Amino acid sequence: MGPYMTGLVGFVKSWFPAFMLSAIFGNLMEVTGGAHAIAIFMAKKLGPKSAIAAIVIACAILTLGGVSLFVVVFAIYPLALALFKEANISRKLIPGTIALGAFTFTMTAIPGTPQIQNLIPTTYFGTTAGAAPVMGWTAAAVLFFGGVFYLEWKRKKLEKANEFYTEPDVKHAGHSTHDTEKLPNVLVALIPLVVVIATLNLLPNYMKFTPEQLAAGRSTSEYIIYALLAGIALVFVFNLNKRHLFIKSLTVGSQGAIGAILNTAAAVGFGSVVRAVPGFIELQNIILAVPGSPLISLSIAVNVLAGATGSASGGMGIALQALGAKYMQLATETGIAPAAFHRIASLSSGGLDTLPHNGAVLTLLNNTGMTHKDSYFDIMVVSLIMPIIATIPALILAAFGIY
Repeated sequence: MGPYMTGLVGFVKSWFPAFMLSAIFGNLMEVTGGAHAIAIFMAKKLGPKSAIAAIVIACAILTLGGVSLFVVVFAIYPLALALFKEANISRKLIPGTIALGAFTFTMTAIPGTPQIQNLIPTTYFGTTAGAAPVMGWTAAAVLFFGGVFYLEWKRKKLEKANEFYTEPDVKHAGHSTHDTEKLPNVLVALIPLVVVIATLNLLPNYMKFTPEQLAAGRSTSEYIIYALLAGIALVFVFNLNKRHLFIKSLTVGSQGAIGAILNTAAAVGFGSVVRAVPGFIELQNIILAVPGSPLISLSIAVNVLAGATGSASGGMGIALQALGAKYMQLATETGIAPAAFHRIASLSSGGLDTLPHNGAVLTLLNNTGMTHKDSYFDIMVVSLIMPIIATIPALILAAFGIY
């Protein structure tokens, strides 16, 4: 009834509107056909010869615009299935391809992304979503190009082993629920995504909180609320002919947000307990005793806790709830910009989180009809190993004061 509930309730108070609006926005993009329209456009532009890159970019556009990665998995799979069939690529590569586009660089690396893993650090380091752009874009390039290179190499390896496209079971046939002729124009579908990103990153320039307002409970987490409200409003305006779907989307999105935020808030509550126990000082000293920059110890702490919880936001929540104030103090003492701590925390949350027990991994495999044996190794390479590798150049840049 003490530290645990204080931490849990505090996180829900700060972040529930963002989780709820994000879930509603994602659901609206799905039911109105906006997500599907964008995915089809990218697939047609790049074609079957670039099927892997087409699916990665389609996933990236949606997640970068604020669509939940769970929505992306369901929206993209039917298209990936059709494109891989046309290119005669083994279905084993579909989970890894979707994971690269939805679980990696747009979730943690690209500055300005509205994904929650990029937003949580703002409340601990006083930063904005666009923190440390050079570090972020460098890591994003490593993740994108490294991931696509690996998947193309794996495709050739499977082809040499005479493994090509095979039809899925009926259960996983992946038929689209959208009539292609009734999909919105791709530009109309893109506008709400662009507005979400623009509002999130431009609003801090015009709406700044005073120390008194922050002390009274205002938070930089408010920016994402206004950004998502703008996106939702535009989806409403552009899809008035589908207004009968709106109430259901509000309901489904709100219900989905409850489970999502409680999973993360429960982990943050545990972080409050960790900070309250007598052994916390010893734990803190062990973590901070890691040789080198404090950014390295932060990366290790977030990675380990994300792996333990199977959650990027949950692991980062525990680490920052327990150690965020200490790292902010270290930022002041060492002269390292708080933005660098923000970016490293965000990048590190997307590393060990995708161990085999991760909820998004299980959802992805289940929806694509693949097993861990079929496809987990590819997911591990692009969304676990590659993010750890991509953090290294970001740390090197920070060491030279390049953020």
